[in-house]
Amino acid sequence: MRKKSLCVLTTAAFILSAALMGCGSPSSPAQPPQQDQSSTKSPQAAEAAAADTTVIEMATTAISKPEPEPEPEPELPRSPLTGQVMDEELLKQRPLAVMYPINKQAQPQYGLDRVDVFYEIMEEGNMSRQMGILQDWQGLDRIGNIRSIRSYFVYEALEWDPIIIHFGGPSDYTGEILSREDVDNINGTDHPSMGPSYGAFYRIPHDGVAIEHTAYTDSDNINEAIDEAGFEREHREEYYNEKHFTFTKDGEVNDLSQYPDAVDAWEIDMAGSYPVTQSALYYNEDDHLYYKTLYGNDQVDGNTGDQLAFTNIFIQRCEWVYANNDSREWEEGTHGYLWFRVTDPGFDGFYITNGKMIHCTWNKDDEYSPTLFYDDNGNEITVNQGKTMIFIIRDDRDDFDVDGITYYPEDHRTLTWEDVEESSEGSTEEEQAPAEEPEEEEW
Repeated sequence: MRKKSLCVLTTAAFILSAALMGCGSPSSPAQPPQQDQSSTKSPQAAEAAAADTTVIEMATTAISKPEPEPEPEPELPRSPLTGQVMDEELLKQRPLAVMYPINKQAQPQYGLDRVDVFYEIMEEGNMSRQMGILQDWQGLDRIGNIRSIRSYFVYEALEWDPIIIHFGGPSDYTGEILSREDVDNINGTDHPSMGPSYGAFYRIPHDGVAIEHTAYTDSDNINEAIDEAGFEREHREEYYNEKHFTFTKDGEVNDLSQYPDAVDAWEIDMAGSYPVTQSALYYNEDDHLYYKTLYGNDQVDGNTGDQLAFTNIFIQRCEWVYANNDSREWEEGTHGYLWFRVTDPGFDGFYITNGKMIHCTWNKDDEYSPTLFYDDNGNEITVNQGKTMIFIIRDDRDDFDVDGITYYPEDHRTLTWEDVEESSEGSTEEEQAPAEEPEEEEW
């Protein structure tokens, strides 16, 4: 295009130059007056003059009117939990943070198919508990069963600006945080230090199931409770942070191939951290999802029968103490209530996706700021779009297996079988039986 324009301009300049030369110069001999010949020009001369004018106009237009650049496509609203496109009105809605028990007789639970980010953390008695963050919770006919909360689940939930759904908790350790004006919760036990139930819960008995596993709610009851409590339905600007994970763009996949130390991660066995529930996930190469199991069985949603599946897994090591004595030494005669310091960074973990795993670290600035994960180069990890499972484990005593390799608290990098063989020469290891489910006290 530029060569064509230059050619046009050159032609125009030549024509103009020839026309000037034909007019003569001041030193030329005087000529007799010429009569106006405009009316006597030949048709051929008129056509040539018109063509010259057109050429010059075309050249001027080519220079003065460049082609406009295409308009950028508008950014689509996306979920901060999954990175996927979401209806803008739904995106404004505050999510639920629902406390789900993980006991064997409490399975299956309802509403799990709507969970976008799922947490599992140990509580007292070698038993763990789960909390689901649900952005799209309207229209659910049954949610639960619902169990008691622990203070560290509240602190973990706050970064999503949710409405917390729980059925009691140890008031000595949860009352202070749950009674704060900035924390909106619906509590099934109506305990004065933890807030009222607003009539949102009901019981559905099951044969052979303890009563503590029979409390449920639904979206209609929650909506009525929100209205009665006067909770804001849309995200509160002073507490909500739109940015959490940094997600891949549409059509892109982070396969972790940019990390030389990435290792295969197809079978994730968390029994070393959760000895009762034996939580585990298995990678499906066809859909690039990790499918979750409990007690060796598929963990499924009670509404749909679908097995829980995740694109991303974070194993997050965290500082902890026993709450009653602020130490890591258990005192006989106490509940052994744990306190995970989920707002105190400085610890490491691992990120798993697409059949691979890398080592990472995490940081959190304050209660409402997001937990961010970084690779060993100090760059924030780009997370694949989809649902995320987060295991929070004790930094000094919990281990886990990835494709048969055990990661102990002192392991702060990915391992290969060569590493294992070097460290295990001359040592023997006995396989431990799963821990029994403890008798739980209803708070």
